[in-house]
Amino acid sequence: MLKITDEITIEDWELSEQFVRASGPGGQNVNKVSTAVELRFEAERSPNLPGWVKAALKRKAGRRWTKDGAVVLYCDETRSQARNREIVRARLAELVLAATKRNKRRVATRPTLGSKRRRLDAKTRRGTVKTLRGKVKGDD
Repeated sequence: MLKITDEITIEDWELSEQFVRASGPGGQNVNKVSTAVELRFEAERSPNLPGWVKAALKRKAGRRWTKDGAVVLYCDETRSQARNREIVRARLAELVLAATKRNKRRVATRPTLGSKRRRLDAKTRRGTVKTLRGKVKGDD
């Protein structure tokens, strides 16, 4: 069981882990031992996640969200299977916790009179500089 908040917990039956061979350095160990961890969380079917959390999780997960509504995380950072398993579970907890945080609503504000004037003055100055770059008319 993975505890996210007081209300949200992920049961073990919702998670499936697969151990695969990791790429990268490790010598003979990398060819013999399956240390990389692929964690699959069936988020869409989870009874413990409210609907709004699932929607936010889908946005946060991005490419890691599959068509059938699962979040797939992968870790091959260390040469230890147990450590990789801890890391990937912590990442899942972080991702779900981030999905529970609601963004503050932006309050629309208007630009101040001073900022409007400064912007228009800067545009006028820039326009003048560009005008002065034009061809010089001679008194032929």
